[in-house]
Amino acid sequence: MGKVISISNQKGGVGKTTTTGAIAAGFKLKGFKVLCVDLDSQSNLSFSAGAETEDCPTIYEVLKEEVKTSFSIQRTESFDIIASNILLSGIELEFTQTGREFLLKEALSSVKDKYDYIFIDTPPALSILTVNAFTASDYIIIPMLSDIFSLQGIAQLSETIKRVKTYCNPNLKIEGILLTKFNKRTILSKEIKGTAELIATELGTSLYKSTIRASVAVMEAQTSQQNIHQYSPKNGATEDYLSFVNELIKRGI
Repeated sequence: MGKVISISNQKGGVGKTTTTGAIAAGFKLKGFKVLCVDLDSQSNLSFSAGAETEDCPTIYEVLKEEVKTSFSIQRTESFDIIASNILLSGIELEFTQTGREFLLKEALSSVKDKYDYIFIDTPPALSILTVNAFTASDYIIIPMLSDIFSLQGIAQLSETIKRVKTYCNPNLKIEGILLTKFNKRTILSKEIKGTAELIATELGTSLYKSTIRASVAVMEAQTSQQNIHQYSPKNGATEDYLSFVNELIKRGI
């Protein structure tokens, strides 16, 4: 039975999609069977993986129960993926029925035993899609930048997580907080890291030992529709993400 992990932060630009793609590809490199679910209507993960988003079944059709989950899975060089498109942006108004929080969990139940890991790239907003992701997940990984605004975003995110644990998924766990675009030489980064450690403790989780450096190669890889491990295996950020994958494995994830 595959472990389901949401990568989430309501603040945009923190490396959420990049982190999802990098660790998913990293786990696949280690021989694991990996599926990604693009739950963001911007479809950035789908594009960067080279997946089709038009004229094919997406997570939108899956959630509307118009197509079986297995029929929506695309195979790419980086990992298997259920893509998204702009239609997903209207889902909040379309899904008003009782039990709408469990749609993704029910959809993934038919394919969980085929994968070791299922990674969900969540939208940068606390919507019904985010709630669906958390309800379906075993763990949440929170990427954040080394700035005060990211810290504020985590506080708001924690409230949503508490509600989901109370009403939908009592076994949900915040696996940890990951610092992205991190420069260990700046005083601000060191200060933010210290504050993040305190917040992690309050949330009953921890700050990962691994941190991710900023790199232009990350954006170049996404533009060329390759994962970072293919595009620039010796890049600093690539090494950081591989270190992070190893850390997750050592933590029992």
